Amino acid sequence: MARKRILITEDSPTMRQLLVFALKRLKEVEIVEASDGMDGLRKVTSDHFDLALIDINMPVMDGLKLISLIRGEESLKEMPIIVITTEGAKEDRERALALGADEYLTKPIQANRVLQVAKSLLKIE
Repeated sequence: MARKRILITEDSPTMRQLLVFALKRLKEVEIVEASDGMDGLRKVTSDHFDLALIDINMPVMDGLKLISLIRGEESLKEMPIIVITTEGAKEDRERALALGADEYLTKPIQANRVLQVAKSLLKIE
């Protein structure tokens, strides 16, 4: 089976660690971490990823800007995006989904929920 590549763009090292830990339970995945939106953009445009997890509140470039830039790239239109954020407001959710996010998860994140959503978007058992 081909390896699935996941990009986690999140400025909190603790949060990244938690996400990596949760996603490591998937078989055959390679996880790449980015510490802010610019870093995430650099990585996602120079390499292939099957899924991206993006935090909204980050320094340098926020997650919403990153999502709109990703969706503007022809080659990345199909890549699923999961937004991970402390912003629970309905308008934040609607804005992220309107920009092209596939799923919107609010912190505190539950590992099982992340796993479930990732599996469904990656179409793996």
